[in-house]
Amino acid sequence: MNDPSIFRTSGGVTAPQGFTAAGVRCGLKSGSEDLAVIYTALPATAAALFTRNRICAAPIVISRKHLRHKEFHAIVVNAGNANACTGHQGLKDALEMTELTAHCLGLRPREVLVASTGIIGRKMDMDKIRQGIKEACKVLSSEGNESCSRAILTTDLQPKTAARMFYLGKKEIPAIIGGIAKGSGMIHPNMATMLAFLTTDVNIEHKCLNKALKIAVDKTFNMITVDGDTSTNDSVFILANGKAGTPLIEDKKTEEFEIFSTALGEVCLDLARQIAADGEGATCLVRVEVEGALSKRDAKAVAKSIASSNLVKTAIFGRDPNWGRILCAVGYSGAKINPDKVSLWIGSEQVVERGCPLHDFNRETASAALKEKEVLIRVSLGQGKSTATAYTCDLTYDYIRINAEYHT
Repeated sequence: MNDPSIFRTSGGVTAPQGFTAAGVRCGLKSGSEDLAVIYTALPATAAALFTRNRICAAPIVISRKHLRHKEFHAIVVNAGNANACTGHQGLKDALEMTELTAHCLGLRPREVLVASTGIIGRKMDMDKIRQGIKEACKVLSSEGNESCSRAILTTDLQPKTAARMFYLGKKEIPAIIGGIAKGSGMIHPNMATMLAFLTTDVNIEHKCLNKALKIAVDKTFNMITVDGDTSTNDSVFILANGKAGTPLIEDKKTEEFEIFSTALGEVCLDLARQIAADGEGATCLVRVEVEGALSKRDAKAVAKSIASSNLVKTAIFGRDPNWGRILCAVGYSGAKINPDKVSLWIGSEQVVERGCPLHDFNRETASAALKEKEVLIRVSLGQGKSTATAYTCDLTYDYIRINAEYHT
């Protein structure tokens, strides 16, 4: 995905022109910011993708309804309370969050999207929410990305932010896509307890924006896993306000769409890698590369199967080059494979060749590869040309401790 014409830049959601943000403390969780607002004065096109969990949180219900409209200006999000499994009152509270934000910014409630993350089943403390929204709307700033990125965290150890600059149109007009995300536990392919907020100053029609987001998410957020759990709140939003003055992207077959889609994919991959690396209790990021599959579907199935295996992830934590666990995950992935053609590498050390273990492989080299901050597992199925990459982390003692103590 690394296009040399796309450049890293700083600023996250406030990197694109016309966007401001703020994160404030309103007391929903202790010790840090817990409510954020992202805002553009210019009307923006919006697209979003949500959890596939059939039990979904109230903010998702409200945001889905609002997304039927064409014009958007703000996103309001809180941490510390998921507002999930809270019945009719939860829907009222999520709607009120959009109404309060709209009132403070001179908008219509339908022009505001809403998201929440935190503990499931607790009613929202709306007195705190009201105060937080008022405060956040007063301090919106083009420098607000840092506080905003902290305000959406739960068990995360680090904020997650990314941005890319690129050029569109005959005049080589610079444009930017920026984003922030949260996610540490309950992370599994098809998204999970993760939120991502993306902004861009590109002028793009809704269908093209929606298509680009789906392409990017399918290759990134839908290819990460920490623990196999899919949550009630996971959401990815993008707002495009056109402030850069780029030509309107309204055709998915154009070069401009391809450039935009590639840049969006880079931002999403950057954030997805940060989520996987910050998995609860994790000590390393694990990259699973699959090549030689008969189809893209098979390649993704094998990559996800390996990345989702708790036995593989615990072996990585123990620095044990237990290739049998990896081959086992290949076998139950559901992909069309020929066992006699499968080869496997741990780091740079090949441990299996065409279905046969290499008994003389260097265990010390393979074990050392598992001690790196980014661990590579590479599988060749030896049958076709399709590839896929998934990301995960090791599974440690601390994962159990963090989740055992989550409510306490």
